Amino acid sequence: MVYPKWIPGNHRPSGPIANVAGLHFRAGNQELAWHRDPIEMYSFHVTVPPGAKEIQATFDLISADSAGGGGPAASTNLLDLNWNQVVLYPDGVASDAVECLPSVRLPAGWKYGTALTTASATGDEVTFSPVSLTTLVDSPLIAGAHYRQVELVPAGEIPGQVMDMVAESDADLEITPADTAAYRKLVVEADALFGAHHYLQYHFLYTLSDSVGHHGLEHHQSSDNSAPGRTLLDPHKHLLEADLLPHEFVHSWNGKYRRPAGLATKNYQEPMIGDLLWVYEGLTDYLGNVLTARSELWSPEQYREELAMTAAMLDHRAGRNWRPLEDTAVSVQTLRMLGPQWENWRRGLDYYPEGDLIWLEVDTIIRKQSGGRRSLDDFCRRFDGGESGPPKVVTYTFDDLVRELNAIAPYDWAGLLKERVRATSAHAPLGGIEGSGWRLVYNDKPNAFRTARAEESKMTSAAYSLGFTLGKEGQFIDVIPGSPAYQAGLGPGMKLIAVGGRAWTPTVLTQALHSAQINHQPIEVIVKNGEFFKTYSIPYFEGEKIPHLERVEGQADLLTEILKPKTGPAAKE
Repeated sequence: MVYPKWIPGNHRPSGPIANVAGLHFRAGNQELAWHRDPIEMYSFHVTVPPGAKEIQATFDLISADSAGGGGPAASTNLLDLNWNQVVLYPDGVASDAVECLPSVRLPAGWKYGTALTTASATGDEVTFSPVSLTTLVDSPLIAGAHYRQVELVPAGEIPGQVMDMVAESDADLEITPADTAAYRKLVVEADALFGAHHYLQYHFLYTLSDSVGHHGLEHHQSSDNSAPGRTLLDPHKHLLEADLLPHEFVHSWNGKYRRPAGLATKNYQEPMIGDLLWVYEGLTDYLGNVLTARSELWSPEQYREELAMTAAMLDHRAGRNWRPLEDTAVSVQTLRMLGPQWENWRRGLDYYPEGDLIWLEVDTIIRKQSGGRRSLDDFCRRFDGGESGPPKVVTYTFDDLVRELNAIAPYDWAGLLKERVRATSAHAPLGGIEGSGWRLVYNDKPNAFRTARAEESKMTSAAYSLGFTLGKEGQFIDVIPGSPAYQAGLGPGMKLIAVGGRAWTPTVLTQALHSAQINHQPIEVIVKNGEFFKTYSIPYFEGEKIPHLERVEGQADLLTEILKPKTGPAAKE
């Protein structure tokens, strides 16, 4: 018997096997001997007596990990149940061939949301209709004492879609009429983008809590989304989380329906190959952000500010000098759970954000090559649309991707994409921004996303000036190799004590940047490294550098065109 190891959407062997406790196998009343495979930790060898036709496995799951491994899966008031964490199945069998009859017993009075079909409910025990193990793992359940369901689109030409919400209190479930309208618009904008759907119903599962893991995980007929409490009420949280549901929704088409061949395995023990995650996740990130703007969860200006932050971050990625983008995808199983120290030099999961830049570039090229007659939207309808129907998987390779792009607009797509994902380069691919009539600039004006992130994370960034980010207590979270701070000798793990002879605060640091720009004197900092204190001198005189996008006069504004809704009055302007 095996415990699911390689989890879809995680792209890595993330099944929380260490949280399985109290494991017993029985045949009737007889306890069965078992031992763990000495090589494959997710496999259990069970000695079954002659004549036994059924064995029963029982165990507890310590709910310390959510779907994405980012925190607990439950709190006093709610549950985020991912079925792969609570099942065993026969080794070597395809997940499609394993039939399951799932049921769950919830605390009294709790309500639930899931894409599974309820067969019966007796008291607090709910039994669902039989499904394959594939469908079961693809259909998480959220439940809680505080629950609300919002109908987004009634069943009709587009299958019925709802938002199931659980939170730590009823207050956190409040949703404004504007947000309700925006999420309804998200559904119709996605349908207009892809022209087809691959679900019979769709549930946006939304958990709002500071106690459970923060994540988003895609599924064919639902998405498992977890965000901090008050996300729908607090302006900063709302801004930062607005793209979560659009991103996971896009995955129903790009990732679940169309899937790289290396990620389409027959069960949860076969290793996944992630070399095309810059399509699976990168294209989804781009489309999710575009739909966030088209559905009016972000304004066009907010979209541009977020894109500027992404472009600046990647343009200062020192690790891109040695590590190509494709390797961040292939190495996802080693990179995902690492901390932020030295991330800039090591690189993190850059196949997500760099996809924003690559696919914007592809979009602008298609528009120019076709004289404005076609766009990436046409590619999406052809590649991810297909025919409407129930969930299924259609795999693809790099060559398939190139062929479909050429069918939309002939170009050397193979050459461009290989250059973008397999070559190293000192700078990020900004051709899409520049080709859309904008440019990346830096000044001392606030960026709304930077401000919101600083408020929520309590981190201070001087990444594009001095070259570091600081935690709430002044600890150096990361230092960019080659930056002024790095050249002065600073590194992650140290702690900032004072700037210019004054105890450090974000305001003091900002004032020091302005003073150095005026007086042209190095910035003096006192830093604690372990038990030792030392003064460092940073010769930097260019002031604050906060990223923004700036219009290029005389060039067509393709970016604004890309963000226009495809439905409603704005689509006709």
